[in-house]
Amino acid sequence: MFSHERSFQLPNAAIMKIWDISRTLSNDLAPWPGDTPFHFELMARLGHGAVVNVGAIRMSVHNGSHADARFHFEQDGWTIEQAPLETYLGPALVVDLTGCFGDGADELITVEQLGQHSDQLRQAPRLLLKTGVWPDNTVFPKAIPVIAPDVPAWLQQNGVRLLALDLPSVDRIDAKLLENHHALARHGIAIVESLDLHAIEAGVYNLAAMPLKVAGGDAAPVRAVLWRD
Repeated sequence: MFSHERSFQLPNAAIMKIWDISRTLSNDLAPWPGDTPFHFELMARLGHGAVVNVGAIRMSVHNGSHADARFHFEQDGWTIEQAPLETYLGPALVVDLTGCFGDGADELITVEQLGQHSDQLRQAPRLLLKTGVWPDNTVFPKAIPVIAPDVPAWLQQNGVRLLALDLPSVDRIDAKLLENHHALARHGIAIVESLDLHAIEAGVYNLAAMPLKVAGGDAAPVRAVLWRD
């Protein structure tokens, strides 16, 4: 798993650090069980009868770091090209919950764990949860912690517009009704899943995690980055 810190400088500007918090899409990335795995292949190669390298990919839109559309779990929900982009761009708060969970099975992310951050969330209404329970991209987790039933309403009360996690879902791996997806939608909170936050310290950042403009898509990959002014 990789999370890259980079620096760049514009003319007459201070150096800015950015952190890449996207999981790398590669042929060994573990997909959701039963879903279409990611596959990249060079269909044309320099020096092999071609004047350029040309790659092709096959994948589920839920591979790697991605944003869910409501159409993923609501038949009449909006599709990903209709997502309001301002939701995925702006101040964000990283909350570090590593050490709170064991193997992830039947464990909850609670209001009590989040409550001390309410003042920060009103200034940075995009919440990124770092759990640390999925450290290996090549092995899909058997169980993950999920938000408690009262968390979506609490997030709305504190102005949160986006919930993003280093987990493959906001619902349990074996969930059938996707209750947390529906609850977050009812409270006006967008979802980004499968971030890589292992190298990120808790605190306030700026976030950009724009979903690809996939017509009719139930989700789309994002290239998610953090930076500080």
